[in-house]
Amino acid sequence: MSRISVRGFAVASATAVTTVGAVVGVAAGNTQALDANGDNFEAAAADTTLLADIPGGEQAQIQVSSLSQQADAQAAAADSAAKKSAEEAARLQAAKDAKSKKEAAEKAEKERKEKEERANRDSVRDASSFSAQGSYSISEVKAIARQMIPGDQFQCFSNIVERESGWNYRAQNASSGAYGLVQALPGHKMSSAGADWQTNPATQIKWGLNYMNNRYDSPCGAWSFWQANHWY
Repeated sequence: MSRISVRGFAVASATAVTTVGAVVGVAAGNTQALDANGDNFEAAAADTTLLADIPGGEQAQIQVSSLSQQADAQAAAADSAAKKSAEEAARLQAAKDAKSKKEAAEKAEKERKEKEERANRDSVRDASSFSAQGSYSISEVKAIARQMIPGDQFQCFSNIVERESGWNYRAQNASSGAYGLVQALPGHKMSSAGADWQTNPATQIKWGLNYMNNRYDSPCGAWSFWQANHWY
């Protein structure tokens, strides 16, 4: 019997549990049965390759190839993990840089505003720097106010004065006694800014500005309150 026939017989024997006729034929020495099934045995054996049938050198090559594939797969996984880690680190660094830039920009803007406010305060004139007059027109009173009030606060101050007195420095509320440009109540409170509080708009502006700064932080703070309450 040839080697392939023996191998075929072994394969057929392993699968002949469900083929009763073939087993009986072999036990009875029925060569016809053997021959009749022999072709099937050999056909099955032709499709079956056992590791034991592969020469030793080729087995070694297969094992080396398998290890190489595993190494390549592990290397690819490591590269992918390293790439993801690098991308995440870059993302975190970009977010950190963006935050730092934003904070730096906010700090610069704050410093710019503070510098501007200091410049505005330094540029304003005190009430005592204006020569007293017998009377003042509305345009003259506004001109004095523009020189005494920081530029970024003048409009808010003007909004309040316009509604309280219409820029009349002698305006008086008959019922409450409020007096002057900013309608101080009572009017004599403005004496803290100067004895000429009744006749000098510069004195009234000085007192009104101090009042708004002390109570509302600024004329614009006072204007916000006035809008909500119609008094300040």
